[in-house]
Amino acid sequence: MPFINQLQHWAAARPQQAAVIVGEQALSFSELLHEAGLAPAGGHVSIIDEPTGTGLAAKFCAAVLQGRTAMVLDAGWPDEVRRKLAEAAAAWAGGGSAERPFLLGLSSGTSGTPKAFVRSAESWRESFIQSTRHFGVETGCTTLAPGPLAASMNLYALGESIHAGGTFVALLHFTPDAALDAMDRHGATRLVLVPTVLELIASRGLATGRGGSALRQIVCAGSALGPETLDLVRRWAPQADIQQYYGAAELGFVAASSDAGAPGVGVAFPGVELSIRGPGGAELPAGTPGDICVRSPYICGGYAWGDDGLAFGSVGGTGTDPAAWFTVRDQGCLDADGVLHVAGRAGDMVVTAGANVYPHEVESALAAAVQCGIMVAGVPDSRRGQLLAAGIVVPGAAEADAVLAACRKAAQALPAGHRPTAWYALDTLPLTGSGKPSRRLFAQWIQEGDPRARRIR
Repeated sequence: MPFINQLQHWAAARPQQAAVIVGEQALSFSELLHEAGLAPAGGHVSIIDEPTGTGLAAKFCAAVLQGRTAMVLDAGWPDEVRRKLAEAAAAWAGGGSAERPFLLGLSSGTSGTPKAFVRSAESWRESFIQSTRHFGVETGCTTLAPGPLAASMNLYALGESIHAGGTFVALLHFTPDAALDAMDRHGATRLVLVPTVLELIASRGLATGRGGSALRQIVCAGSALGPETLDLVRRWAPQADIQQYYGAAELGFVAASSDAGAPGVGVAFPGVELSIRGPGGAELPAGTPGDICVRSPYICGGYAWGDDGLAFGSVGGTGTDPAAWFTVRDQGCLDADGVLHVAGRAGDMVVTAGANVYPHEVESALAAAVQCGIMVAGVPDSRRGQLLAAGIVVPGAAEADAVLAACRKAAQALPAGHRPTAWYALDTLPLTGSGKPSRRLFAQWIQEGDPRARRIR
């Protein structure tokens, strides 16, 4: 059972230490173990459907303690989505399994119902051992993860903190001020979050004189940590070691870097083998882009339902073949030093007038010219198939023209087919519920004429 044996250990060794804190709620290690033991057993799948809180943490621990498969729902999902997920879980559980996974992780698919991947206890157990060592997660440290607990990154951070004997802090509802308050009140020494949320917290901290000098570590994932955000965070939290990693819910950790300003996303995470593969499954040489493929003990066991064939899959063998490589169709290359460079997901690729464009590459080129948020996405177009649209987070109407001019100048250095043909002003980047930038939502704003995306050229 991943982390439960450690919870039992810390409940005996550090019974009064806070294990989980959310708002005014707190559970010590002994209380968390006690609450987990009180939960009634029943059924193969434990559907955990409640907002971020100590109750969610206790129910998650209870499911793992009882050997049931946990499925944590996002509190923001509509009732219809919840109903469909409950039905899918019941149908899946009824099929039986020789070795039941401990977690049904949920991931968005091409339909409205999230697809579910299965994860073994061993994959998380091994991952905890390596991640606590790699990131230096010490016993007694206090980790703040300001995103919702239903998000796989934050749910993992909860388990990792319990495994290490630390205190895990989450928020009932995210605001930058709520995050800063929690840091001060609970003495947070470590943050685990996505770059967009980190930027909001650091900006607010600098604006209000609430520095992050107590922080010793910041771990970012989910999207690229841009140079302007990195500079901001270093001014706000000068003592913090800023680390980043690249991974996927289905793959676990893939690559990591302790030098957040270095090119690429880092080298292979401990225990991971990396390979770049072409369409036929052949390995490609250094510098040549292709599918980012992985072999590691952290990989999920496939999908319980919702497999659309567009995301997780095997390359060079079947899923049961130990020689097979696995991918989520992210595109990238390895340089001569083994550093992984990510171009973007194959599904994000925009085909415009016959040119294949990865929005991430365009965003990086534009972001180098301006100190503001950038998002690029494809929008349906009758003449070109898709047109390339760029959204710019501008600080105010007066600055819009100057920022646009700088971005358009930077775009001239790109191949003609990679230059955005429509430009929009944004008050903020469109984000998923877990705080990750959403190109799909940006394109939706444009198509629906949403005032949050205002055409400026």
